Amino acid sequence: MDTDVKRIVVIGAGFAGLWSALGAARKLDELRVPGDQVEVAVINGTPYHSIRVRNYEQPLDDTLVPLDDVLDPAGVRRILGKVNSIDLQNRRVGFESGDAPGQSLGYDRLILAAGSELVRPAIPGLREFSFDVDTFQGAARLQAHLLELPGRPESPGRFTVVVVGAGLTGIELAAELPARLRSIIGESHGNAIRVILADRSPKIGQAMGGAQPVIEEALVAQGVELLPRVSLEAVTRDGVQFTGGEHIDTATVVWCGGMRANPLTAQFPVTPDPFGRVPVDAFLRVDNVPNVFAAGDCARILIDGERPSVMSCQHGRPMGRYAGHNAVCDLLGLDMLPLAIDWYTTILDLGPWGAVYTEGWERRLASQGAAAKQTKRTINCERIYPPRNGKREDIFAAAAPVVQAPPYTVREKN
Repeated sequence: MDTDVKRIVVIGAGFAGLWSALGAARKLDELRVPGDQVEVAVINGTPYHSIRVRNYEQPLDDTLVPLDDVLDPAGVRRILGKVNSIDLQNRRVGFESGDAPGQSLGYDRLILAAGSELVRPAIPGLREFSFDVDTFQGAARLQAHLLELPGRPESPGRFTVVVVGAGLTGIELAAELPARLRSIIGESHGNAIRVILADRSPKIGQAMGGAQPVIEEALVAQGVELLPRVSLEAVTRDGVQFTGGEHIDTATVVWCGGMRANPLTAQFPVTPDPFGRVPVDAFLRVDNVPNVFAAGDCARILIDGERPSVMSCQHGRPMGRYAGHNAVCDLLGLDMLPLAIDWYTTILDLGPWGAVYTEGWERRLASQGAAAKQTKRTINCERIYPPRNGKREDIFAAAAPVVQAPPYTVREKN
């Protein structure tokens, strides 16, 4: 270590990373351990906590939370940098910050919470000619492109948007786009707007259980064209090519083709799952790797003792709170708390039409339309945010290692 101060290092400040740091700081405060004995440090590539799950929306001004507003009151040190190596033997993290590469920081306990990133397969033209909403910057780039469309020369597909990938993000984005495009283009070109949602599954929203027919109904009602049973073969500057030879003229292709854990997980001597996640136990400890915890999209935990966690803020936030709490307890030789969540919900935004709310792993439809939309807005705009009033006591209360109750909604009448 660099000094006699013990240190808990958190990699990443997304949903899991932010709450890991705050969970650790909260436990140290509860135990009255001063900062000159144990330090909590977060290494993150931006000075913001991004409410990433809102990137399909516009505007996005309120989705970047300055980290200092939350970490400073909690006594957490923030380091701006990108981690590129983890030395498990010497317990050091290597990172680069701006024009200063080759920096490193020692740790006594490490929490990997570096999140996930969009999978970009080697499809011709995908990287050159497609957009995404994986990051705030990606979503902003897409919006800037859409705002430029009315000023472009007339061409086939100028006002056609093809969204490829009908997972939750793809569905939410496609549902938003018709109204967004109308607000940009105006009534004079309104009839030229096309939004197409393409996926290789037999049905759009295939994994959404009892909500699948409702999702189809909502999308079609808003003018979204559904294109199942296709795979993307190529993207060009002015179109897309799908399997079977179907070509669509379009000036805008948005790729929503699935997620994979941050590549840092490959630095651990464990067998990752198909999403690249490292296995952790109920205490969020990485299997057979001493002094290291993992949380969020980087980690695979049996969330209810049987089923693996889902790459979502629904699981990432509690995983972070427990990882931070347990890292402190492990460091100080105290009993740790196991994480178990016995409920699962999916609340999917469907644009101006409303939303759907499902319960259970089989996704039973609980509510839809305006009622589910209100629940979704409460989640997106309130529930998943850290306290932003700068009050230390409120921040620590929110970081307690507890599992919240499922979000409230007005359920369907039987």
